[in-house]
Amino acid sequence: MQQKTQVHAEAGKQDLVVIREFDLPLELLFKAYIEPDIVEQWMGTKVLKLENRKHGSYQFETTDPRGNTHRFNGVIHEFGENRKITRTFEMENTPFPVQLEFLEFEPLSNHTSKLKMHIVYKSVEDRDQMLRMPFSQGINMAHNRLQEIVNNLK
Repeated sequence: MQQKTQVHAEAGKQDLVVIREFDLPLELLFKAYIEPDIVEQWMGTKVLKLENRKHGSYQFETTDPRGNTHRFNGVIHEFGENRKITRTFEMENTPFPVQLEFLEFEPLSNHTSKLKMHIVYKSVEDRDQMLRMPFSQGINMAHNRLQEIVNNLK
């Protein structure tokens, strides 16, 4: 079965592109990225801070099955309501360096929309290390949860 979230990674490059079409109006898709209660549900994480504005920041915390907590944080550099979010993303206390994410939200119809994420890593090696993890499966599962949870808000 083909995953609905597509990850495009060209060999030898330090970036990748994630594309997903949702059966959601643009406003609901964008809301899933900026409303802490919704983010917590589809990401399976606790939102400690989420300041949706230029120069805002965010911090999330998740607990793995062994009870270990992991934090993720970043700075929001650009915020365009229902259009785009440009932010950094850092997994705290890991060897992974900060990455830069460009999220673009596009309406396809009154009831469908598309998310395009362009993610830039510090090096080709860092990007390739991320791809060796279950990155593609994980983001697809998260986007499937997003679709399901936000469907219930319609």
